[in-house]
Amino acid sequence: MQVSFACTDHGLKAPRSSEPNKQNTSSPNTASAARARFRTVALIARSLGSFTHRHHISLKESTGKLTGMKYRNLGKSGLRVSCLGLGTWVTFGGQISDEVAEQLMTIAYENGVNLFDTAEVYSAGKAEIILGNIIKKKCLRRSSLVITTKLYWGGKAETERGLSRKHIIEEIVRAMTHIINHGMSMYWGTSRWSAMEIMEAYSVARQFNLIPPVCEQAEYHLFQRDKVEMQLPELYHKIGVGVVSWSPLACGIITGKYENGIPESSRASLKSYQWLKEKILSEDGRKQQAKLKELTHIAEKLSCTLPQLAIAWCLRNEGVSSVLLGTSNPAQLTENLGAIQVLPKITAHVASDIDKILGNRPQSKKDYHH
Repeated sequence: MQVSFACTDHGLKAPRSSEPNKQNTSSPNTASAARARFRTVALIARSLGSFTHRHHISLKESTGKLTGMKYRNLGKSGLRVSCLGLGTWVTFGGQISDEVAEQLMTIAYENGVNLFDTAEVYSAGKAEIILGNIIKKKCLRRSSLVITTKLYWGGKAETERGLSRKHIIEEIVRAMTHIINHGMSMYWGTSRWSAMEIMEAYSVARQFNLIPPVCEQAEYHLFQRDKVEMQLPELYHKIGVGVVSWSPLACGIITGKYENGIPESSRASLKSYQWLKEKILSEDGRKQQAKLKELTHIAEKLSCTLPQLAIAWCLRNEGVSSVLLGTSNPAQLTENLGAIQVLPKITAHVASDIDKILGNRPQSKKDYHH
């Protein structure tokens, strides 16, 4: 399945220092003038090449039953995606070798994952190429995969880096409709848009008989809750826009590996992630580590790891269609996939205990969790 998500992040306001920028690995505090304009990040799921092998490996219908993988509709569209997807940010073409990337994709696929996310900017385009090469090498049947990618940082020219705020939304909706009508993708969504902007895109689509977005890709984890829990639920119930969430472990912070400092092989040790290192070592970072210690006790009671608890917690939100996992080795991925077995254990009582520890539950009129 070729899915198209047109995702935009206008950045009219400079991004908060606490939020990592997926399009640029430099510190959020060094936002350029270009980032201050309305920018387009089209998440287009493309074919990534034409595969004509006679023998293909397909994702069997029984895979979900054998692995426990759950499938959900992408928003309220008819597309079924695995509740856990595999992301390629930082890892493919960067932090890990091509061989490890193939191992990760193989493990994910064999465990029922059918959603694989990438972007043109990830490792300067290498992530998309590596993902396509793996699909071709493994002879995976393209129709059994949901590939999503994001567009924005395509070039240095002004016309290659987005449009003005005045007409950006209408042009994006028209462009995504054109892409879908010409068979280059099946759906489109947004990435890091506000609820107001998504609703505007929906209104434009209805006004001009175009195709509206079906999904928003947003950061969501124990320490980042407001948008997904306060702004997006209304869109899910009113116009069917679902959520594909990223960074469920907050760039590795929630794994607990930064409890005693910055490990040499960690993401925070990379030169381009100095902002993450500073965040971890800050006062707020130390407070988060203290809360993670308390959450570890809950994980132990549920016979799971802290990462599994955190991922299962994200899955508990009814508006979340899929949670993207970003791992750098097979052991991490296998552990994270185990979160599916933890999901039934997060009862209302357990969720309440988690909220008490975090102390950051958004105040809303309705509880949109199961």
